[in-house]
Amino acid sequence: MSLPKEDAAVLSARWTEGVLLKRDVFSTVERGRFHSQDGEVDAVLRRLDQVPWWSYLLARHLFARERRALALARDLHAGPELLWAGRQALVRGFINGVALHLAKPHGDIAYFRSAKAALRRLHRAGICHNDLAKEQNWLRGSDGRAYVTDFQLAACFKTRSRLFRIAAYEDLRHLLKHKRSYAAQALTPSERRILTRKSFAASLWLMTGKKVYRAITRGVFNFTDREGGGRRLVNDAPVLAGLIRKNPDVRDTAIVAFADRRTGVGLYAFVEADRTALEVQLRDELAAARGPKPPEHIQVVRALPRDSDGKPRTEVLQLVAMNQLDLIEPMMRSDTDRAFLKSILESRKNLRDRFNFEAADLVPPAS
Repeated sequence: MSLPKEDAAVLSARWTEGVLLKRDVFSTVERGRFHSQDGEVDAVLRRLDQVPWWSYLLARHLFARERRALALARDLHAGPELLWAGRQALVRGFINGVALHLAKPHGDIAYFRSAKAALRRLHRAGICHNDLAKEQNWLRGSDGRAYVTDFQLAACFKTRSRLFRIAAYEDLRHLLKHKRSYAAQALTPSERRILTRKSFAASLWLMTGKKVYRAITRGVFNFTDREGGGRRLVNDAPVLAGLIRKNPDVRDTAIVAFADRRTGVGLYAFVEADRTALEVQLRDELAAARGPKPPEHIQVVRALPRDSDGKPRTEVLQLVAMNQLDLIEPMMRSDTDRAFLKSILESRKNLRDRFNFEAADLVPPAS
């Protein structure tokens, strides 16, 4: 399948290809640059020309919903700005920030206050997002504010009908679930009551529709979208991590997912060990184990970046795997963190799909 001539002409003239962010049976999403009326800007492209024929009609429906919602939300500053939309492709502005599951805003009350305000603006415009249970659809901008993205399931209402009120309530309830995870102490009594009360529609969906949805998406479409990693991150990564840890030279490992232009989703294993030559041995062991497909990249590091609880900082490692290095800088807590990360960046493996998003001040100058 190819793009319509009009779409292809616009993208050829105005789009500069960058880093692939996601590819599934519903669309291809990549980050790059777009020549807008105000000059060249960072942007995100969603296109349908690479989806399989059997999912095209549904993909087209989701695309139309997002296009309409983004057009209606253009001046709300609650999500990305719609820069251009064609028949099978659209370009939205890039929000300089990271997804909620990467940002992990523990105790950040101002972020959730901002998130509630953004949701209120959307609802006042008649837009219900309908997919805010996913942490990857909430962004924490470099300005500390909350933004929402991925409007493929959004619904636009002309009146505040009963259906609108139910959808808006569920949007809010899902936001409060995230607030409970990261800033539970800031929940108000009324917010706690909302968390205990699902709407009838939500309860009915959980008992009936969600089971059908999972059967179709995971069974027919072979589609799982936890943190954007798909089935390989959910099913294969834990098995591979267990096999890697069996090697006596391995202290620990962390496996993250990244979008791959050839396979859709790739796996990147960061292995904590002293011998950098261990990669070849690990690949041989994984092949001999006849388990899941080995990770596309294995990088041996002296030490994994860890949080205060000693757990690997997979949010940082995932950005390294995805070559979105400019988004790492706000997550660095000190020059010590930057120096620690320098050796990992200098030896990173995924160099096939990269762009000049690197921040010049990410690592301190050599002394």
